[in-house]
Amino acid sequence: MNKVVNGADEAICDITDGMTLMLGGFGMCGLPEKCIGALVKKGTKNLTCISNNAAVDDFGIGLMLKQRQVKKMISSYVGENAEFERQLLSGELEVELIPQGTLATRCMAAGYGMPAIFTPAGIGTEVAIGKEIRNFNGKDYLMEMAFEADFAIVKAWKGDRLGNLVYRATARNFNAVMAMAGKITIAEVEELVEPGELDPDHIHTPGIYVHRIFQGENYEKRIEQRTVRKRN
Repeated sequence: MNKVVNGADEAICDITDGMTLMLGGFGMCGLPEKCIGALVKKGTKNLTCISNNAAVDDFGIGLMLKQRQVKKMISSYVGENAEFERQLLSGELEVELIPQGTLATRCMAAGYGMPAIFTPAGIGTEVAIGKEIRNFNGKDYLMEMAFEADFAIVKAWKGDRLGNLVYRATARNFNAVMAMAGKITIAEVEELVEPGELDPDHIHTPGIYVHRIFQGENYEKRIEQRTVRKRN
């Protein structure tokens, strides 16, 4: 089945106000830049975004926050985005901060078809407020629900027309678990190849999880913080 669509605008055409989106990436590594740009252009509002963080003010989800397109962020980190922090502290943005491992595992649970997971992360903290706690073998665990996302939007290095994906190095991050978890998964790739060109042993996301795919161009691939050694 050929899953190729004609660019980001077509890929996100049926994302409407009020939907819940998973967005891959970690910091500014592996962000689905083109789909985010298309959403900014479209102006879709009242979105719930599930992402490790919100990049920076003028890039990635930060652009959506700037336009007030995001109603709620479900994340594990605020740090590098001043606008995200400002909206959080002012009460303009609903934010659910959860441990990073819990975020990843709730994505994975959705992909596996599991309704919930049990984790010790967050016990004894405000993360546990209002959540069910069960004791297994003398240790308390939080019950965390699997995510329910209308769309998962990910970025891969290479993909084929059947939706098989290969991520490059750390850009694999949340992309792989989120690709499994959306009701509809959109993948943007740097290089689109024909079926059979990808080594089966190198495929990270099987095409069965991917519904739409397209090749993006001119990726910025920003570096969040560049640290270099002084020359001798």
